[in-house]
Amino acid sequence: MAVQIGGVMPYINLKLVGTLNKQQKEQIAKEFSDTLLRVAKKPKDSLYLVIDEVKGENWAKGEQFFG
Repeated sequence: MAVQIGGVMPYINLKLVGTLNKQQKEQIAKEFSDTLLRVAKKPKDSLYLVIDEVKGENWAKGEQFFG
């Protein structure tokens, strides 16, 4: 368990239908951490990012599944 003294630890959980490659995930992490540094003044290494890639057959909008 990570503990940060004196501040908020940013946590982002990104859920998407389908998959991303490693380069796309790295770019997303960079842009999220850049934004948090610029807007909220949070150090880049304070960000926790979880990317959940969900099969379309397991995700629906209303009655329609994506896969």
